[in-house]
Amino acid sequence: MIRASELIVNKDGTIFHLHVKPENIADKIILVGDPGRVKMVSSNFEKIEFTASNREFVTTTGFYNNQRLSVVSTGIGTDNIDIVINELDALANIDFTTRTIKKRHKKLSFVRIGTSGGLQPDLPLNSFVITKKSFGFDGLLNFYANRETVCDLEFETEFKKFVNWNPNFPNPYAVNVSDELLANFDDGISFIQGVTISAPGFYGPQGRVIRLELAEPELNHMIEDFQFKGLKFTNYEMESSAIYGLSKLLGHEALTICTIIANRVTLEANENYYGIMEKLVKLVLNKLTS
Repeated sequence: MIRASELIVNKDGTIFHLHVKPENIADKIILVGDPGRVKMVSSNFEKIEFTASNREFVTTTGFYNNQRLSVVSTGIGTDNIDIVINELDALANIDFTTRTIKKRHKKLSFVRIGTSGGLQPDLPLNSFVITKKSFGFDGLLNFYANRETVCDLEFETEFKKFVNWNPNFPNPYAVNVSDELLANFDDGISFIQGVTISAPGFYGPQGRVIRLELAEPELNHMIEDFQFKGLKFTNYEMESSAIYGLSKLLGHEALTICTIIANRVTLEANENYYGIMEKLVKLVLNKLTS
């Protein structure tokens, strides 16, 4: 039995942070960072059956193309992803009455829609990038047993050698996209595929300087130059590594698609990206329900 201190259930039967019950969640779940983006996604639904909100976590479940979908905001960072993925998995695979793991595992599909910064000079603004491999600078997955079973250890080793990885930094980890979900989105036209770095911050961890100097000022240049088995780093964001890693360990499918709203190499940016995000949302909804 899972103790109350480990899995906290609110008095109304909802899970601690998300404030939803098991029946409120669909098997296909769109993840967004911004709570306001939940409405952008759910405004396309033909019918909405449930909405809940607590802190940065907003959940709406409804129907699109006659398929049941949920959209959940995670807030920013892999620490929030640790909460969201574990609680969504608990909603699917824990019996809240007996506080035991269900005998039959339910597989969830997570598709993250987000924004990111490009790391290659030839990556255009407003392009859509599928994270074929997520690379975590955050270190979160290292707190879980057996993380090496779901990670690309060779990629990790080669990267650390190439950049002479600072031992004061968290140990990075690499996790591949779900092949099952990738098959739904890989149309050869709409998306670029690459390696996405999930950073544990927006400023220093992504190489930005305001008043504080960087411990490794040349790291972004080395990231830009690194190649391994035909893959390059394409973009920075702050959530995908934990989504991919936790999903693999828990037996779920995960895929991230981000639009490039800034290019860190060419120093270009699109501050008015709402319209391009609407286009990406509709594209994802149609691919996910086709």
